[in-house]
Amino acid sequence: MSIAGVTRELLVRYLDLWVPGAVHSPHGATFLQASATELDGDVAEAALRACAEFGDRLARRRLTLLFVAPEVADVQRRLDAVQRELRTPPELSLHVMPGSAAVMLKALGAHSGPLLSMIDGIDPAVVAAGKPAEVLTVDVPREQLGAFELTAAVTLVEGDHERTIGFGTRSAKNLEAFKNEMWALDEYAGVRYRDPNDPEGHLMDITLQPNPGALRRELLAFLGNGPRTVTELRRYALTETVYRAADAVKVVTALLQGGAVTREPRDGRLGGDVTIRIAG
Repeated sequence: MSIAGVTRELLVRYLDLWVPGAVHSPHGATFLQASATELDGDVAEAALRACAEFGDRLARRRLTLLFVAPEVADVQRRLDAVQRELRTPPELSLHVMPGSAAVMLKALGAHSGPLLSMIDGIDPAVVAAGKPAEVLTVDVPREQLGAFELTAAVTLVEGDHERTIGFGTRSAKNLEAFKNEMWALDEYAGVRYRDPNDPEGHLMDITLQPNPGALRRELLAFLGNGPRTVTELRRYALTETVYRAADAVKVVTALLQGGAVTREPRDGRLGGDVTIRIAG
């Protein structure tokens, strides 16, 4: 599987989680794919097929799919064919439009319900108005995700090629769900991960149980600035690394067993209020 394939599969996996809950909104839900240059037709088709699988759940509910870019004729023809093939219900509405994502969202009122966007070359602030709004970005600096409370990023590496995928949300639960899907991808894909914040740029295999070495180094560096609670270490792993909150607990447990860190109180369950500090 290529970088493009991993990107597409990650979106489909997250749509499978997002759609069932989002469509319960009284205002309906919207998925937007927008590009400042050209839409990826493979991603657009995969998104439509993923959403169409929930057609039986859309009775009296609305799911809108928007595809926006300067030129969309080829994508329009392709998605029209998929709609005919799948016989999608009227509650699954699809709009393929040339132009600006901001203008289209305002015109259709798509920001009134849950909004999940996948954008390329567009300022994430444009799609941050949905309540709740979430975004996947392609090669967008993480700093531009500031309109979202919680963010994460991972670089996909295949030989000399790479692409950074960002994710922005206001829900820690959804960020954890995104990370879980990220690590659950095909471990034989031929694509590896790199943490954009890792100064040493270590590559990691995609697996449900990722190598904890990089997280160990990052948590020790974080603890070098002073003691932290387990809750703070979990949140740091979730929001500042490619790892999950649960991975932080495993690493802290190993660090305690190895004597690299100490805890207070010394005994009992490793709960969120336990304080961890560098030993010595």
